[in-house]
Amino acid sequence: MVKVKLNDWKLDYQMDEAYKALRTNLQFCGADKKIIAFTSCTPNEGKSNVTFHLAASLAESGKSVLLIDADLRKSVLLGRVQVEDEVKGLAHYLSKQAKLSDVICATDLPKFHIIFSGTVPPNPAELLGGRLFKDMMRLVRDVYDYIIIDTPPLGSVIDSAVIADACDGSVIVIEAGTISYRFVQEVKSQLEKSNCPIIGTILNKVDYGKKGYYGRYGRYGKYGQYGNYGNYGQK
Repeated sequence: MVKVKLNDWKLDYQMDEAYKALRTNLQFCGADKKIIAFTSCTPNEGKSNVTFHLAASLAESGKSVLLIDADLRKSVLLGRVQVEDEVKGLAHYLSKQAKLSDVICATDLPKFHIIFSGTVPPNPAELLGGRLFKDMMRLVRDVYDYIIIDTPPLGSVIDSAVIADACDGSVIVIEAGTISYRFVQEVKSQLEKSNCPIIGTILNKVDYGKKGYYGRYGRYGKYGQYGNYGNYGQK
């Protein structure tokens, strides 16, 4: 198993407390919610940052966690680690170029493993929608307490809905003040077609200078409120 060293995963006190609250809310969703897909409306809303730090926070609490980078089109996760050996990823496994044991990487944080996206394939949606991906979910479910899946923005490509079909729940990360209410509803409707329950939303990049955010949403918004998107970012 390849071992990687995490870069800059330690947070300041305020951010650390925010992720502890987020992981607690996730745990209150129920023991049956083990495989969670995270998506957003557009790129650059902070989704990958959220999944990375949430997975690390869960591992810090003693949970065994597998973070899967399922953005086979434009991954950013590999830039968060230091690695000396060649790393094969999800695309290699789904295209039968590597075994599952070859693509799971250990980290220097105990109980925190990562599967990177791997090379960019010509057919991401087809690979993610194939039987091999669902079989993999059944295998890792028996090994880890939580499987956190970073998926592409659903407002851009369909991959997230395809992935969610094999998951226990899904979460939408929304950048405060930039995404319209209507756009969020469109993404929500698309995600619901996968028959995967939406267990929450995360309001990310909240500007504390704007009156009304702090206290109502907290650092990362109301988590675990099904269908409750409020009016933030409405245009």
